[in-house]
Parts: sequence; C-alpha cells; structure tokens
Amino acid sequence: MSKKQKKERRPIINEFREFISRGSVMDLAVGIIIGSSFTAIVNSVVKDIITPIISILIGGIDFSSLKIVLPSFFPEAEPPVFSYGLFLQAVMNFFIIAVCVFAIIKFMNTLKSKIEQEKNEDGSSPEPEKSTEALLLEEIRDTLKGK
Repeated sequence: MSKKQKKERRPIINEFREFISRGSVMDLAVGIIIGSSFTAIVNSVVKDIITPIISILIGGIDFSSLKIVLPSFFPEAEPPVFSYGLFLQAVMNFFIIAVCVFAIIKFMNTLKSKIEQEKNEDGSSPEPEKSTEALLLEEIRDTLKGK
C-alpha cells in the first residue's frame, strides 16, 4: 500500500488532530484569546476612566448617549436612532488599543535589541554570514581588480 493510499484511509479525526496541533494554529488561538481579554480591559479603561474625564472637560456630555432621533415614516413604529456617540466611543477604543499595541511592540523591540547587544561583547551587531555566491563574486571581483 502506497503512502498516498494510507493517507486517504486515515480517519478525518487524525487529520484534524494534526491540523489543530500545528504551532501556528495554537499561536493564533492564544493570540485571539489574549486579544479578546485585552479588548475587554481597554473597553473598561475607555468607558470607566477616559470617557468621564473627557466628559468633564467638555461639559458633562456622555458620549454613549449622543444620538440623533430620525423622523419615522410610520407612526406606529419606533423612530430610527443615529447613535453617533457609540461610534465616537468605538473610535476612541481603537486609538487606545493602537497606542497600547504600539507601546508593547516598541518595548519588545527595545528588549530584543538589548538582548542582541548583550550577545556581542563589543555591542556591535553580528555580521551576517555571506552566501557561497557572494564569496565567489567577491573572489571574481578581486581577481578582476588585480588585472
């Protein structure tokens, strides 16, 4: 029996197990879980800390209550509401999340840079190894210069 035939006979559960146990899938799952938790924290910071401060600065206006009630064409139906305050709050959430992610990435890059500098005694970055092709081209160049 060939390898292909064996693979076709494997139950779908084994294929799913292989798929789910790949490193990239697990990393993605962890990222999504951390991201959703982080979003909950940022939403709380915006709703409970930043929005009240901004509200005080602009005269006590609550962003989430900002809305425009549009006229209804049907008297028995509820009028449609344009809740632009919720949109403003979502925009603030986005900017705060973006600033936090930027700060985390900046911190990680700084930390990575310090670790790389500690690996080198003199503090310089390591020189990348040259490929065989590059070495041959340098040899050809040096030979041509000598002529």
